[in-house]
Amino acid sequence: MVSAEVARTIVGIIGNVISFFLFASPIPTIVNIYKEKAVEEFKPDPYIATVMNCMLWVFYGLPIVHPDSTLVVTINSIGLAMELIYLSFFFIYAKRSGRLKVIGWLCIEIMFLGVVASCTLLLRKTHAQRSAIVGILCVIFGVLMYASPLTIMRKVIKTKSVKYMPFNLSLANFLNGIIWVTYALIRFDLYILIGNGLGALSGAIQLILYACYFSSTPKEDVDDDDDVKPSELQLSGSNGPARPTV
Repeated sequence: MVSAEVARTIVGIIGNVISFFLFASPIPTIVNIYKEKAVEEFKPDPYIATVMNCMLWVFYGLPIVHPDSTLVVTINSIGLAMELIYLSFFFIYAKRSGRLKVIGWLCIEIMFLGVVASCTLLLRKTHAQRSAIVGILCVIFGVLMYASPLTIMRKVIKTKSVKYMPFNLSLANFLNGIIWVTYALIRFDLYILIGNGLGALSGAIQLILYACYFSSTPKEDVDDDDDVKPSELQLSGSNGPARPTV
């Protein structure tokens, strides 16, 4: 019989795989920027937000804060690296104001993480106390990142069209949330549970909207993804992108 720890590891690995594909979803956007040599209407905001989200979850999963969370660290470390690569393309092809925005926000995030890390490690001595502080911040930033999909869902309801909400991405976000909720329940982790429970709920609502408005969407809109901006569609992932939110 499979032990709880083995089951948790298997579920976590599956979560890493799904979260990786969610983190990879902006690649078409980045390829387009590279080809056009310009950022055009694309905004760096989702990527900047996800950098902060990933950094917090990496810190949360470290042994000095929340032991036995290696799979949380691995996927968020990968996600952090990917987001920084995306931002580097924005930086290269953006105008001066865009570059300053990226640099400014990254500096603010690094300083914020430094303050959080210092206060957590110096003022809190137990793993439970440290996990509580960082976990609450992870949940707060994860909730803030769900503002983006809410905008897309409102557009779906308003236009009665699923053109701007691809089914595959909505399904991936739902599955990502479910997998990480399962991971959190096997060895109870309140903060991963809350963050990804909200992610699963968001994904479920998107799938329901898709079912409701698919029939009213012109076929050419369903088949045509050219007008969809991946930067708007990425969700916040916790241990896994607002992407995963794990």
